[in-house]
Amino acid sequence: MEKIIKAAVDRGASDLHIKAGDVFRARIDGRLVPLTKQALTPEQTKAIAMRLIPNEEDRGRIEKLTDYDCSWGAPGIGRFRVNILRQRSSFMIVMRVIPFEVPSFDKLKLPEVMRRITEAERGMILVTGVTGSGKSSTMAAMINHINASKNKHIVTLENPIEFLHRDLQSSITQREIGVDTESFRSGLRAALRQDPDVILIGEMRDAETVDTGMKAAETGHLLLSTLHTPDAQSTIMRIMAMFPPEEQEVVRVRLAETLHAVVSQRLLPRADGHGRVVAAEVMLVTSTIRELILDGEKINEIRDYIAEGREQYGMQTFDQHLGDLVQSGDVTFEVALAAATRPSDFQLKMQTFKRKSTTVRSSDVGGAPPMLDAGFDTGSGMDFLKG
Repeated sequence: MEKIIKAAVDRGASDLHIKAGDVFRARIDGRLVPLTKQALTPEQTKAIAMRLIPNEEDRGRIEKLTDYDCSWGAPGIGRFRVNILRQRSSFMIVMRVIPFEVPSFDKLKLPEVMRRITEAERGMILVTGVTGSGKSSTMAAMINHINASKNKHIVTLENPIEFLHRDLQSSITQREIGVDTESFRSGLRAALRQDPDVILIGEMRDAETVDTGMKAAETGHLLLSTLHTPDAQSTIMRIMAMFPPEEQEVVRVRLAETLHAVVSQRLLPRADGHGRVVAAEVMLVTSTIRELILDGEKINEIRDYIAEGREQYGMQTFDQHLGDLVQSGDVTFEVALAAATRPSDFQLKMQTFKRKSTTVRSSDVGGAPPMLDAGFDTGSGMDFLKG
């Protein structure tokens, strides 16, 4: 098992799938590919699950487990977030690779405004996106930035603990749900009595956790957490929908006052076929956006204000960042168009840019083609420009 897992990690796998009746599979550059030819038996899969479960008590009740989370590591191989589940009455295991090295903003190629967002003294910062969009890495980079530059007490509540942080300028207390504290809710309530400056919650799962998180922000703490929402606008709507209708007006006011920023992200395959790149939407809660949240009926205008605030505040929509990634050659036009929030508008803007770029190039006698045009060498994807 260790040899197969190491081979997958060496090939840059982000996840491994181990299932009875199937071969070992790994997600490499976003695609799920087979690693072996021989299918695993239910007995083999159960034996692997037993090796991954960290404590004797849980191993003793393996036959009763249906969904189980833990972490596992091996020298020379790596650390993993592990989910053991039942399907068709046999076991399946999904392992997420956790790098030993805590990532930085530069390594993840996140927008420069992320540094300024993370340096806030108080408020809620939410990192959102679908499963596998790199939220954990972004949160780790934020904690790493605070740890390296501020004298703070950082308390994290994770299920399980992923990146291991060393105390640098800050003191970091990392608590694992089910091991160090009972739940996100109880751990968060306790964290408020542990003299924290920064609190990280692995996920905002319910109204009670959101309520306690807002209380933390209201009392002067910086709170970082994640939500499974596709963009900033839907994040606000999802939080509101967690609460009963009679409470939503009060929650709207509290959210407008406590929310500092929302960073939504997606991972896209690189144009060269090697690895993936982050596309990010970044919303800072300015006075204008705060008013839109308070109004309630104008939440659908938020995306336009994010786009308008790019130059002044460093905000950006997904489609703005996708345009940058196409122009820099990091992703192909086809991939960006498929990921765009407003595909028709995105296509039109790219077409306008192409025409301007062509005009500049034709007047650049003897000069090299502008760098910004590099991302448009996408073959058939340019057919729509020929007219």
